[in-house]
Amino acid sequence: MADTGAIHSSVRTGAQWLVAALEAEGIDTIFGYPGGAIMPVYDALVDSKLRHILVRHEQGAALAADGYARASGRIGVCLATSGPGATNLLTGIANAYLDSVPMLAITGQVASGLMGTDAFQEVDIFGMSLPVVKHSFIVRRAEDVAATVHQACAIARSGRPGPVLIDLPKDIALTRATAGVTQPQPVAAAPAPDATALAAARALLARSERPLLYVGGGVGMARAEAALRDFVAVTGMPSVCTLKGLGAIDPDAPGHLGMLGMHGSPAANHAVQSCDLLLVVGARFDDRATGKLDTFAPGARVVHIDADAAEIGKLRSAQIALAGCMPQALAALAQALPIAPWREHCAALRALYANRYDAPGSDIYAPALLRELSLAAGNQAIVSCDVGQHQMWVAQHWHIHSPHAHLTSGGLGAMGYGLPAALGAQLARPDACVICVTGDGSIMMNIQELATLRRYAIPVKIVLLDNACLGMVRQWQELFFEQRYSEVDLSDNPDFVALAQAFGIEAFGIDARAQVPGAIRRLLDARGPILCHVRIDPRANVWPLVPPGKSNGEMMDSAA
Repeated sequence: MADTGAIHSSVRTGAQWLVAALEAEGIDTIFGYPGGAIMPVYDALVDSKLRHILVRHEQGAALAADGYARASGRIGVCLATSGPGATNLLTGIANAYLDSVPMLAITGQVASGLMGTDAFQEVDIFGMSLPVVKHSFIVRRAEDVAATVHQACAIARSGRPGPVLIDLPKDIALTRATAGVTQPQPVAAAPAPDATALAAARALLARSERPLLYVGGGVGMARAEAALRDFVAVTGMPSVCTLKGLGAIDPDAPGHLGMLGMHGSPAANHAVQSCDLLLVVGARFDDRATGKLDTFAPGARVVHIDADAAEIGKLRSAQIALAGCMPQALAALAQALPIAPWREHCAALRALYANRYDAPGSDIYAPALLRELSLAAGNQAIVSCDVGQHQMWVAQHWHIHSPHAHLTSGGLGAMGYGLPAALGAQLARPDACVICVTGDGSIMMNIQELATLRRYAIPVKIVLLDNACLGMVRQWQELFFEQRYSEVDLSDNPDFVALAQAFGIEAFGIDARAQVPGAIRRLLDARGPILCHVRIDPRANVWPLVPPGKSNGEMMDSAA
């Protein structure tokens, strides 16, 4: 169907043009669930080279496409029918939008003549999706299907990546048409940063005594990790990362202080509060990172580098704005800096606040388990994390060496993300060790995807931390709602080992610290999918914690 990236003129149905355009884009895997309005596309898939992964819920399709995209750097594609199929995609689309993940969502729609009549399984997914996509399309002519796919893929990849939706009416999918020659659209390169602003930033860096790198998820999106690490090697500048920025800098780099923010390292938060220059690279001053914004880095001037000019100055004014190509900006700013006293101060903070793993007792200490597992799995392993206390423990204690190896729902905080994202990542990188860290609350959101693991023998390793409650909500109710616990008790959880085994997944449980080394070996030695159910203390909290409305310098710890 494809020849050197082009689709040549012939008569095909709209659905066949859609499939051919996806193939021409180099897409090889899509995640979906069939239904009435999308059935013509599923018929076209029979003769296609595309690998279709049948998930068990459309939300799983969108989140799997998200994980595939993050792990591979390519567009993730999900497919669903009209009505509930389309609306079930929306959470995954919103997740990709808030975390800037390139995604193409394709939905079936009722026939054109029925649109607007409240037909069976009709919803206005075009309108519903507008707040959480870069662009939405309704295809009105079969001749336009292939060109729309190429335009959508270009939009999803370009600038700040994100999701694009194509809504395909059933009659258009069935109509035969000649589309002519179409091919993928090139993605424009990011513009070079302004030379005058670069010179000003170099001068400001040279005068700074306490400069600090504030690194966000935009570094990974721009594939600027190598440029950033070169910049750190030349300047010796200490650094902190957001949740999505973790892995952009070598975690073992002597000046790296870890994650900042609500559950960040005290070393990172204290350094931010005392720096005199904040070099912001691909970050957006998110509230979870800054705490009370008007107290964040109070004595610092700001140089802000970002591919998306709209982020610069959105929440905090920058003295110097550098929009455009991130690697070019970092290379131009790299210079030796005479900041030895500041480096020594940051090194002392790192040593003073180093994580400890010698918790008393014989119960399983989740941070220690995660640390041991990450070191045993190695630097190339991919961790896909759900949302809750375990998400923060992974961010704090996992040894993350690449932002593309740490999959987490940052902006949306979507429970149920971890398992489908992990299977998407494993299919994108079949030779990688992919580990899903989840909780007893989160896994129940998309537990049906265990069936997908089993069907395709996807060897994801699942670590289920079970505290028999909604841990993060319970912690907040304990600390800030006078221990008035409301709807957080999950003590009636199912037997997760038996449940996984019912899906055909190897599973086992542990509840004592002495069992951890053997459990890690069993997980890593497994050739197929496997689940380890880990019972932990329901009273365990995530520390440190910046209370709501407080400065990042006002952290609570376990002794507070």
